[in-house]
Amino acid sequence: MGVSTFMGLQTALRGLIAQQEALDVTGHNIANANTLGYSRQEVTTSASRALRINTGSSAGNGKAELGTGVDVTGITRARDRFLDLQYRAQAMRLGGLSTRVQGMETIEGALAEPGETGISQELQTFWKDWEGLANSPEDSAARQAVVEAGKALGVSLAELNQQLTNAAGVAEGEYAAITGKGGEVEGKAKEIALLNGAIRTSFTEGAEPNDLLDRRDLLLDELSELGQVSVTELKDGTVEVGFGDAAEPLVSGTEVDWPQELKEPKGKLGALLELTEPGGTIESFRAELNGFAESLADAVNAIHTKGGGPAFFTYEAGKGAASLNVAVTAAEVETASDGSVGGNDIATGIGALRGGAVDRAYAAFVTRVGTEMNEAKNGETNAQALLNAVEERRESTSGVSLDEEMTNLQRFQRGYEASARAMTALDEALDVLINRTGRVGL
Repeated sequence: MGVSTFMGLQTALRGLIAQQEALDVTGHNIANANTLGYSRQEVTTSASRALRINTGSSAGNGKAELGTGVDVTGITRARDRFLDLQYRAQAMRLGGLSTRVQGMETIEGALAEPGETGISQELQTFWKDWEGLANSPEDSAARQAVVEAGKALGVSLAELNQQLTNAAGVAEGEYAAITGKGGEVEGKAKEIALLNGAIRTSFTEGAEPNDLLDRRDLLLDELSELGQVSVTELKDGTVEVGFGDAAEPLVSGTEVDWPQELKEPKGKLGALLELTEPGGTIESFRAELNGFAESLADAVNAIHTKGGGPAFFTYEAGKGAASLNVAVTAAEVETASDGSVGGNDIATGIGALRGGAVDRAYAAFVTRVGTEMNEAKNGETNAQALLNAVEERRESTSGVSLDEEMTNLQRFQRGYEASARAMTALDEALDVLINRTGRVGL
């Protein structure tokens, strides 16, 4: 096959086109250097199909292959699927621990311990007032003081119980908002389904929808914070997305199956369920608080009724913190088991409860809250560190380095200039061939 006169121009043109696309992609990378979820892109090239020519030489049977330049074979994005899996696993863990920390912070704030306004301080005031009454059993003001201290303790216990109830309600509301109709899970699922459709169309047409793929991966990252995500890539470019422990895929092609029942979704939703479910963290705290309130009432009543007098406290079984009430007036407060005017054995006995089993029960409750809070914070810190480590590795693969892109800009610019110069040289040669061949004296 002969060589076309314009073959060199075509070769130079291919070089111009390839370098121009490389410059365009580099500019796209620079523009999106700070775009969340963006993956660095690069042009892939290969030598275009060579042209077999007759050389007129005896060597090689008179045949040779003439290079015809370069072809752009695609625009790829830098992405490591294994790092994506690691990132989503850590994001799920961090989402759960961060949510638990938030819930524990609400509970710890309600306790206000240690401090001057917490139940611990009011409990010490209650014992102190009984000790004061033991010193002045005939003082009506001292009797009123123990009544008021008991009422204040009951109010504080009821308020704390209500705050725990409110915390559970907030967590339940947040869970319902995320998983309900029009919530965050459904919103992300619908967008993933729409992206699946657009990506499938692009693949069918032979295009590479890198920016759409980045957006879909970002949504999967965000979804993994809410619960466990499993992703199955299909041949048509779409993905099937499983969520939590739902029986059916959340997204299959362009279809969304939501809502579904979740029992152990993990991630943020799992932490919200654990905080609020029967036997969960908040319910167990309320049960322990109720147990403390009832043990307080039983301990005081056991001494106060020694002389046949009324119970000092009343409560509803199983709801001690919410229902603890002082059942006597100042005049009905008992100080002596024998009913003597100056006797003080009852008041002394109740005052002696200070530092005993009742105080230790409340201290154990506060310690448990603090311990679980510290464990959650330590877990969150650890999970954040691991997530940052994975993110750094993923960034080293997918992230845009402005220094590297600036170097590429210069490299591709020089390549473009060289291709343009080659085209100019060929154009000048063809000009001589076409316009000057045969003209004598030139």
